[in-house]
Amino acid sequence: MIDKEQYLINNLNSKYIGDDAAVIGDTLYSMDAFFEDVHFKREWMSMAQIGRKAMLINLSDAIAMNAQPKYALVTVSIPSEMTHTQIDALTQSMQKTAGEYGCEIIGGDTIGGDKLHLSITIISKSETPLLRTTVNEGDLLAYTGTLGDSKRDLDALFRGEKIASNSRFYEPTLRATFIAKAREYLSAGMDISDGLYCDTNKLLDINKYGFELLTGIDDTVGLSGEEYEMLISFNKKDLEKLKSIAKETNTPLNVFAKVVKNEERFKCNSHHF
Repeated sequence: MIDKEQYLINNLNSKYIGDDAAVIGDTLYSMDAFFEDVHFKREWMSMAQIGRKAMLINLSDAIAMNAQPKYALVTVSIPSEMTHTQIDALTQSMQKTAGEYGCEIIGGDTIGGDKLHLSITIISKSETPLLRTTVNEGDLLAYTGTLGDSKRDLDALFRGEKIASNSRFYEPTLRATFIAKAREYLSAGMDISDGLYCDTNKLLDINKYGFELLTGIDDTVGLSGEEYEMLISFNKKDLEKLKSIAKETNTPLNVFAKVVKNEERFKCNSHHF
């Protein structure tokens, strides 16, 4: 049965839909929501942590496509009980995080609401965007970093436990330097927001390929969402070059599959419902 999010996307008719951002000329447009009781609970995070993660997950779309974030538009639903001090912490955190990546908040909208919801649009620039649609048969598939921590810590929060202040759930790692240096050797890529299994399926679906697994993957790794590491494909002849760039940028690189002509898919569940 088709995922409801994908069903809605399929109903939209535009040639620009399909990547982490819409590419129009050298300009890229992307938007993600960060909603209370969907993506986080206020009792789990400080206002500064909420503002930082909301901005990071939006910047991730630009970074994943080898783009430089330039401008951000931010819409915030503000609950009546939020104080001026809390609003200050939220906005200052968003501005500081955006600034770290050369991005400026230039506008948006505010409304009153029952919960704290944020929706951010990022406008970025790239002369060589990294797309999802350019996977080749025979490519190797790899992911950056370590996966599994985000879901592990989310489960701990649901159990009422505390997690480390530098947890991946609070603070995703964006691989901007690695992607910029590796771009010429990459066929395709995307950030891992819905888990390695689900996002690999998306990448293969859009390119009409399957995969041959080269190493075992534990479900704690494959099903961990909101990681915001990178899923990449590349020609096997460039593996050593990419390993060198990974070492130079302190980026763990994990090759796990080969792109082949079959209909193999991972089993995964929607994170949205």
